[in-house]
Amino acid sequence: MKKFLLSVLALALLPVAALVIITPMDSQKQYIFGLLSIGILFLMGLSKNRTVSVIMVVMSVLMSTRYMYFRTTQTLHFNSEIEAILGIGLFMAEVYVWIMLLLSYLQTTFPLKRTIVPLPDDTSLWPTVDVYIPTYNESLDVVRDTVLAAQCIDYPRDKVKIYILDDGKRREFAAFAADVGVGYITRNDNSHAKAGNLNHAMKITQGELICVFDCDHVATRIFLQATVGAFLQDPKLALIQTPHYFYSPDPFERNLSVGRDIPNEGMLFYGPIQQGNDNWNATFFCGSCAVIRRSALEEIGGFAVETVTEDAHTALKMQRRGWNSAFLDIPLAAGLATERLVLHVIQRTRWARGMTQIFRMDNPLFGRGLTLQQRLCYLSAMLYYQFALPRIAFVTAPLAYLLFNLNIIHSSASLIFAYALPHLFLAIYVNSRLNGRYRYSFWGEIYDLVLAFHIALPTAVTMLFPKRGKFNVTDKGALLDVGYFDFRVVRPHLISAILLAAGVVAGIVRACAHDYFGVDPWVIALNVGWGIYCLIFLLGAIAVARETRQVRKTIRIDVEIPVLLHYASGIVSRTTTQDLSMGGCRIAAPDDRHLKDEIEEVELLLQSEAITIPVQTVTADENTIRLMFEEMPLARRRELVRVVLARADAWINPPKPQDNPFRSLLTILRSVFELFWLSWTQRRKNRRLAEQENRAA
Repeated sequence: MKKFLLSVLALALLPVAALVIITPMDSQKQYIFGLLSIGILFLMGLSKNRTVSVIMVVMSVLMSTRYMYFRTTQTLHFNSEIEAILGIGLFMAEVYVWIMLLLSYLQTTFPLKRTIVPLPDDTSLWPTVDVYIPTYNESLDVVRDTVLAAQCIDYPRDKVKIYILDDGKRREFAAFAADVGVGYITRNDNSHAKAGNLNHAMKITQGELICVFDCDHVATRIFLQATVGAFLQDPKLALIQTPHYFYSPDPFERNLSVGRDIPNEGMLFYGPIQQGNDNWNATFFCGSCAVIRRSALEEIGGFAVETVTEDAHTALKMQRRGWNSAFLDIPLAAGLATERLVLHVIQRTRWARGMTQIFRMDNPLFGRGLTLQQRLCYLSAMLYYQFALPRIAFVTAPLAYLLFNLNIIHSSASLIFAYALPHLFLAIYVNSRLNGRYRYSFWGEIYDLVLAFHIALPTAVTMLFPKRGKFNVTDKGALLDVGYFDFRVVRPHLISAILLAAGVVAGIVRACAHDYFGVDPWVIALNVGWGIYCLIFLLGAIAVARETRQVRKTIRIDVEIPVLLHYASGIVSRTTTQDLSMGGCRIAAPDDRHLKDEIEEVELLLQSEAITIPVQTVTADENTIRLMFEEMPLARRRELVRVVLARADAWINPPKPQDNPFRSLLTILRSVFELFWLSWTQRRKNRRLAEQENRAA
């Protein structure tokens, strides 16, 4: 009944919405209308009610659609062919952004926040699970702790089997699997890459459920107990996906001083977007940290092999057959992020190619089995990776007028301002309200611009030739001893920034002498402001290429565990850890004995047992001692994994502060400032070191 009443209300309000969208106004009236809308939005923003949020979304949609109607009906008149080509290109980019805005509201306005479905007390009713850990060319150092963490999962031993799926056919992996007591599966060829590896394992194993972890993803002890219960509750559930949490910093977090203060790039997807997908039964499989029902996979012929994003395509195929999916927004495993920007670009390029392949080869808009909402959720994901050309169009569009005096928008500057500013303001404000703890305002511009120049050609080629290209593995676990600036990755960004800076300077000169040049100063002001806006984000993207050193092999986690320090003299002292990693620990100094008596072992006092590990002192002062663990047996390392990486609450962190768009913009400006300041100070430092070396020589 409630849905019926809402439908009737929506139909009744359609004429009002149409009136809002199509009513023409001059610039003065449109300014008043826009300011009133912004004022109402601010007042509504004082309430945190979900219904108010929905009304704000409707207001944003109406204002953005009004702007697009204005662009369509009043601005597409051109004086030359080149202006028509550039102008229509810019308009199509705006149409793309408008469509993506509508689809994003569909996904994020109604998030579904699931809770854990408990398993029955009778463990005999629990289903059997095969844990797959596929690997190809990753080092054993990366894979070892993933396997050991999987062995720490709290689940009946007779109902879970762990397998290393080694497409690299390496002896040391087979020996390691035998040493720790897990299965080892390999095959004669590497056909269909990861998907083929998983499908081969399916033929050999028999578990009712299949749990997949990328070889760098370490699971917490409660992973299966938190996810498997949902399969018993819903016999049509095919997939439950959990977030991809990364315990190492990605290039944005590591290379920007403000990177750790903002939500990382993946939080928006593994938050409101997947929660919204879940509401429409359109959760995406993301290749790792997920549990899948074997019978659902067998019904579709196994993991999808037609594209390089086998994960999302597999979920799409199962949902076409009527299977359900779920997303549990609790980080139950953690992995390694891409260490360097160039690797980040390579990984995202593969994702973009894969989603484009699905769009061309198994378009969700067509075919049977999906609801309208499911089709639109998948369409949003696939269209998102077509952002490259629109982003490039927006960044370079001001140059048409500033450098070549081409008018690609046929309208007065005041009218463009009057229509565009309310549209942009409402979209930014509403998105900040909906997703402000997962993605700060304007940072999406940075994330997309970093990739735009690199994925434009691959996505265009894949759109024309969808079967081209192959799966590539992202390198992880590497160290970076020396910082450097990766000019290769941001070369197109630098060229664009230089052109924009030249255009802005030229525009300012023309504005100061507008009588001489015979130009409208307001049109100049519009394009100069647009150019400066784009230049800020371009420089922000360029700042990410300043690679900082990465010398720590293992992540340190703040945790207090009672320990005993065993000194060379035979004396034992009791204290606690301040942080702990797989490579060492920092402990509170119980006294000053460590300054004169060597520490040989540290004994971690756990609830179940104690672990004694040989150590070496790295640094020490009166308050703290830093210790490095020496080599230890696998059994002891497994217990250390249980303490450090596999704790149930290992990756549960407080949410980020709510977004403030103005503060967010300031953090981007700070990143741009530091790009020049830190580069200048580093050059001075290098020059001084060179002079000192010359003097010493």
